[in-house]
Amino acid sequence: MSKPEHEFFPVADVDFTVCPGGDPAITERILAGDPDSGVATRVLRYAPGADSTPMGVQKHDFWEEVYILEGSFTDLTLGETFTAGMYACRPPGMPHGPWRTSEGVLTFEVRYRA
Repeated sequence: MSKPEHEFFPVADVDFTVCPGGDPAITERILAGDPDSGVATRVLRYAPGADSTPMGVQKHDFWEEVYILEGSFTDLTLGETFTAGMYACRPPGMPHGPWRTSEGVLTFEVRYRA
């Protein structure tokens, strides 16, 4: 299976849901996804004060591209803060996080298989 076909639609029509890990301060709006493969296009939201430390360092078996739309968050492993307008492209297996944000952050992400 792959992501479904969608023509333009209002993104606000898609509800935010709590991300895997169960922290209600970390939510996602899945715009297109394939539950079988785990690939998705989504908007990720960390509420002010959110901290993904309990989820640890993340590694995926898919590509992940991330663009920060609003706010900022800090990669606690790197000790580096990333802000609106910044972009990352992560190959499969690249470690990242955990993350913490004081002001909140909103990202646009695309995940896909090679």
